[in-house]
Amino acid sequence: MTDASLKDGASADAFATPQEVSLRVHASLARRYAAEKRFRAYGLIAIAMALTFLFILFFDIISKGYTAFIQSHVALTVELDPGDVDPQGDRSLESLADGSYRGLTRSAFVDLVPGVESRSERRHLLELLSGAAEGAVRQAVLDDPALVGQSVTIPVKLSDDADIFVKGKSVSVEQRSVAGIAAPSGTDGDLTIHSTANDFAEILAAVKRMLAERADGLKQDVAGNLARIDRLQAQLERTEDAEARSGIEASIASLQNDILEQEAEIADLRMRVAQPGNAEALNDEMPSYLVRLNGGVVKVTTVDNAVVTGEAILPLDSANEAAADAWSILELPVSESDRRLSDSQVIWLWDMDRRGLLSTPLNTTFFTAGDSREPEQAGILGAVVGSFYVLIVTLLLSFPVGVMTAVYLEEFAPKNKWTDLIEVNINNLAAVPSIVFGLLGLAMFLNFFGFPRSAPLVGGMVLTLMTLPTIIIAGRAALKAVPPSIREAALGMGASRIQAMVHHVLPLAMPGMLTGTIIGMAQALGETAPLLMIGMVAFIADVPGGFTDPATVLPVQIFIWADSPERAFVERTSAAIMVLLAFLITMNLTAVLLRKRFEKRW
Repeated sequence: MTDASLKDGASADAFATPQEVSLRVHASLARRYAAEKRFRAYGLIAIAMALTFLFILFFDIISKGYTAFIQSHVALTVELDPGDVDPQGDRSLESLADGSYRGLTRSAFVDLVPGVESRSERRHLLELLSGAAEGAVRQAVLDDPALVGQSVTIPVKLSDDADIFVKGKSVSVEQRSVAGIAAPSGTDGDLTIHSTANDFAEILAAVKRMLAERADGLKQDVAGNLARIDRLQAQLERTEDAEARSGIEASIASLQNDILEQEAEIADLRMRVAQPGNAEALNDEMPSYLVRLNGGVVKVTTVDNAVVTGEAILPLDSANEAAADAWSILELPVSESDRRLSDSQVIWLWDMDRRGLLSTPLNTTFFTAGDSREPEQAGILGAVVGSFYVLIVTLLLSFPVGVMTAVYLEEFAPKNKWTDLIEVNINNLAAVPSIVFGLLGLAMFLNFFGFPRSAPLVGGMVLTLMTLPTIIIAGRAALKAVPPSIREAALGMGASRIQAMVHHVLPLAMPGMLTGTIIGMAQALGETAPLLMIGMVAFIADVPGGFTDPATVLPVQIFIWADSPERAFVERTSAAIMVLLAFLITMNLTAVLLRKRFEKRW
């Protein structure tokens, strides 16, 4: 074989031996098989990543929201004085409903905590009680009028902040071990507690470390202020305007004063840190330390290695010495300035829990009440009923119109430029952002026709416009799936085109149409943007009673709660998302089961 023969067009493979050809084929197959394995591996990795992210999403939602299905209650022992709860004295429901339950409920709650006497302490304590507590006592009396005149125990709700604490989502109470004997100087007010084994040395060391960290932070602030002064001085040299120069000089002087104050504070802090045995005072920016002994709790304000002073949050039963196994040190790691509950409120709740007064039963209010400004009284019933009305309107309007449109376009419409234009626009409408339909509903249904704002009727009409393209496209696909032989057989037997469609083709295509309709309804159930444009974002506390009553829907309710500042709405937002996902999954599973049950393969 020469180079000239190869240049004349002869293939090198034509002169290769069978062994060489076989080796090349095997090498090519090996590369192809390796590429196929890599492709399959990439697909499996992509599926695994998608499932992982989905699991993370569901775990995050469930971990945040499952606690909304329970609600913290406190057992109140209420003395139902007839003069308060039955003002007319006839035990009628009207008289009992007009009774004064507020004072009875609040007094019973205050009685749970010993040592609360001043008005400020009472007000501070009553912040832990829900506004629904009075209604719970009233309802108990209305359910059983024979309770009047008796002392009964009734579970009532705690406030949202107290509920979050009881569920362990705000601040924890950690207990430190002790080794010595503790001796208090009294039982109430400002107390001094002595320990025989330097049990407070660890707390003092922690305070000294915080002081050192504070000094380091101030040192960084000083460096930042010096850098700002350098920049201002450079700016001052470039500025000629007298008024501007005066402002810059004032800023420099202010920063220099700040530096002097910071340096003085740094020197004081470092001097205190350099004396590890000296007592230190605690402030609101530090973790809180409390001493529990003799049935009471003392909040530490000054700490030494063996001695602390503080104020009794819960009064002590006696001033006797407490053995090492009879007292303890409690720590609240989150500083008081960084949480909504004060030290007193935390200890009051902690003591109620320790005494078995708190419980967390099923939160039925979440399923049986409408929206509320108070998280512990808020529920999803109003949003669920509103979603039901909206979906009913959407289904009644979109299903018949969508089916008739699909039938006409697929079976009867002539093939010309107008029907082509209609088909193109239907396909384009399926991809239009949903908020555009909301703008259309705002302009037409509200501003032009004057329909009521926030009504399920208008919401259903807007969602009908959005879901029609989906139903029409799915309906046409279902009609196309029916074999032409069905039509031809019906026409051959003498049936008209309408009879063939109604009696033969449409029943066979109906399962596919229902599947598309259910998917469209599921999409409508999860929509928020178009409903915001027609006013369904308003605060609606009452459960709607009809299609024209003000209402909201579940996705909008989730949007409202997610924007609320109260922390307790976080768990209710996640819980409402769980309910919405349950509805969506149910509707999609129904669509799948319908398709599996009635679908025919031709």
